[in-house]
Amino acid sequence: MNKFRFTIKTLAIAIFMFAFASMAQAQATRTWVSGVGDDVNPCSRTAPCKTFAGAISKTAAGGEIDALDPGGFGAVTITKSMTIDGTTGQGFGSILASGTNGVIVNDSLSGSPGTIIVTLRNLSINGAGTTPGSNGIRFISGRTVNVQGCDIFGFLSGTGFGIDVSLTLTDKNLFVKNTNIFNCITGIRMTTTTGFVTGILENVRIQSTTTSGIALQAGGFATIKDGSISKTGTGINITGGANSGVSLINCFITGTTTGVAVGGSTSRMSHSSLVSNGTGVSLVGGAMRTGCDNFLDNTTNVSGGGLTNNCVQ
Repeated sequence: MNKFRFTIKTLAIAIFMFAFASMAQAQATRTWVSGVGDDVNPCSRTAPCKTFAGAISKTAAGGEIDALDPGGFGAVTITKSMTIDGTTGQGFGSILASGTNGVIVNDSLSGSPGTIIVTLRNLSINGAGTTPGSNGIRFISGRTVNVQGCDIFGFLSGTGFGIDVSLTLTDKNLFVKNTNIFNCITGIRMTTTTGFVTGILENVRIQSTTTSGIALQAGGFATIKDGSISKTGTGINITGGANSGVSLINCFITGTTTGVAVGGSTSRMSHSSLVSNGTGVSLVGGAMRTGCDNFLDNTTNVSGGGLTNNCVQ
């Protein structure tokens, strides 16, 4: 009897250790996807998964999913800190999001909402299809989203935001660098119901959007450096009253109905050119502070008042 009990205990321990080892293996720090992968695989380099969604459950919090080769890796919802990298070595990771959102970042159901940090790098997020995509990236809950080296386009259904930051938590961040957004209803929308959401946009090109290049609503503040906005209704539309605004540094806005519409806030502009727009700057209850280094050449350069000149000689 004792021998039988010993055998049972040994077997139980072995099963527990096997299960623990399997869980540890399933939560790798780095996982891989491939156009010829399979989501039943462990997502290792030699046995990659097929989709980003399939790889997420096998990637530890704070880990990274990398693309081994060119492929369409599917729409994905991210609920924990991680990096998704389409890579540039063997090709470009793609997400086709016909009739849906490309990437959703949402930790609202976690034990600590508003804390995850997500990086999206070297991705093509395409809303093309029989039914155009709704939004390229939706940032609903988390601490920070970093978007680097991505192309986001074809989101012409529903709200049609290339990047949509719509939060209920305070003091969150969006960082976008070396990214192109085009052929959407609105390029980037930023708003929050509590406090502020801050965007730092560097070398971001927004083109051919139906309504706005950038919409800064309640709580939305953006610093835009080395950026360009062209062929859209309103280049930058600031509608959040005193709780929204923009700082433009070395930016170019052209081919819009209104370059910058400043509603109820104070914004700033330096080393920037607003050219060939219907109206360069429209002051709708707000103010625009400028240096001596901007160039405006539009049908109407300024409407609704005058610029606040902060030239320092």
